[in-house]
Amino acid sequence: MDEVDENIVAAGIKCEPPFLAAWGGRVFIMHDLEAMNCSFIRKTEDVMMKTLCGLDCSECGLRNKCGGCAETNGHPFGGSCMIAVCCEEKGCRNCGRSFEAPCKLKEQLIAEFNALGIEDMEKVTGLNALHGAYINLQYTLPGGQKIKFWDDDRIYLGNQICKKNSNRCYGLTADENYLLVCEYGDNGSDAEIIVYKKRR
Repeated sequence: MDEVDENIVAAGIKCEPPFLAAWGGRVFIMHDLEAMNCSFIRKTEDVMMKTLCGLDCSECGLRNKCGGCAETNGHPFGGSCMIAVCCEEKGCRNCGRSFEAPCKLKEQLIAEFNALGIEDMEKVTGLNALHGAYINLQYTLPGGQKIKFWDDDRIYLGNQICKKNSNRCYGLTADENYLLVCEYGDNGSDAEIIVYKKRR
């Protein structure tokens, strides 16, 4: 594991444990980088399907970079998953329900997005679990400053909805505290903030 430590230091990366590390075809949770204290999770080619919320991750393109939801106690990419946090708080962990089953968290967020009344946005009917790195677009503020709102390592709830009579889309993202609706072109190009709002 000294090779991992040397590579991290040489790259100038500052890491606050715990974080995931892939080395020698295996994935580890690093608890203490200095002492090289880590836990083996799995081989990188293993498919992780055990989740706290019932989501089937077998088809996810990120499964080989994921530490597994149950294995990391709701921190599959190092950051927390808002769905896993809710499952823990509400006591519905491993209850056998599907991610697609009725869920008060998703229902509340859908209602909040629809209440925004964005004219060219279709009614929101569903939300998906989304990896932060996938949805964390960069925006240019009026003063020219570049900004991102989300943590690349967290899991959020969101969706993409086509804008009526346009080739652009709305991207919806929510966490425990904020709602974001943005508009963008192909592959997230020319992203603009439509609404960024603190939740009640």
